[in-house]
Amino acid sequence: MFFMPDKYKIFAMVLTLFLCRTGFAQDPEFSQFYANPLYLNPALAGATDGPRVIANYRNQWPGLGNAFITYHASYDMYLSPLHGGAGLDVYFDQAGGGALNSAAISLMYAYKFAITEKLQASGAVKAGYYTRFLNRDGLTTEENDPYLNSLSASTGVPDFSAGIFLSYDNIVYGGIVADHLSQPNVGFSSENPSPLYMKLTAHAGGVINLRSGSFDEDREFSISPNILYQQQFNFHQLNVGVYLTIDPVIAGAWFRHNFENPDAVIPMLGFHWKNLHIAYSYDYSLSKLKDASGGAHEVSVSWQFAAIEKRRVIRAIKCPRF
Repeated sequence: MFFMPDKYKIFAMVLTLFLCRTGFAQDPEFSQFYANPLYLNPALAGATDGPRVIANYRNQWPGLGNAFITYHASYDMYLSPLHGGAGLDVYFDQAGGGALNSAAISLMYAYKFAITEKLQASGAVKAGYYTRFLNRDGLTTEENDPYLNSLSASTGVPDFSAGIFLSYDNIVYGGIVADHLSQPNVGFSSENPSPLYMKLTAHAGGVINLRSGSFDEDREFSISPNILYQQQFNFHQLNVGVYLTIDPVIAGAWFRHNFENPDAVIPMLGFHWKNLHIAYSYDYSLSKLKDASGGAHEVSVSWQFAAIEKRRVIRAIKCPRF
């Protein structure tokens, strides 16, 4: 007689959820995608006047035992001798309380140039190492599970991406990204390959200045509509929303639609003080999991350092802070 303890049932459930998420959209996702600029598009490396460091935390579906927790950090800066920006991007993703995990570290370079006086461009390449590992501690059965025992404890592969970004007069901007260009195999079993499918991303937006003559010239007052489309294997997702900035406060609202079903409504609130930027967002689920999942909490923190040197030709790119 086969006996499955509660821990194993939880693991089986989380494994199923993980495979559902990663089989078609294997990468962790962030609702505050502009608060993860290097993760969104490597061409945004060095897009600001000075160096910046960013940290992000996302807890997705906490009602299901913290099903997915993701930590992310990045650093980038503009380097005049290279005529572009360089960046470092790392993340760690936990599924099922650490039963299944993935992590990646990447370096990127973004070459920046002016097409016209107002039209700025950036093209980037990104190279890194991606790994997944399985934690079997505490996952035991009365009888040995031959399939579980046959799985490798970890797998790791090189990973490559490329992206482009355009900005016109700091009013309209957009980019295209291709992640996982080689689509490497990241499966735990040699008998069942699991490719890390290529992810295609397109994003665009604009900034509408609402500041009138009576408004403080040193404070921003603007509205910024944005759109994000992502595709990975058979998974398609569309995010549409808007930011409202009344310096130093930024508020946002988003609707995320997985083409098979509406996914979430996402309100966001953030503020900045001098060089510090902090934001919080909550994913209110619209799917069948809304009563049990608990949505998703996300926090981003960034620090913008003072410019080391003044740029001569290529201006810093204006994007939403969050």
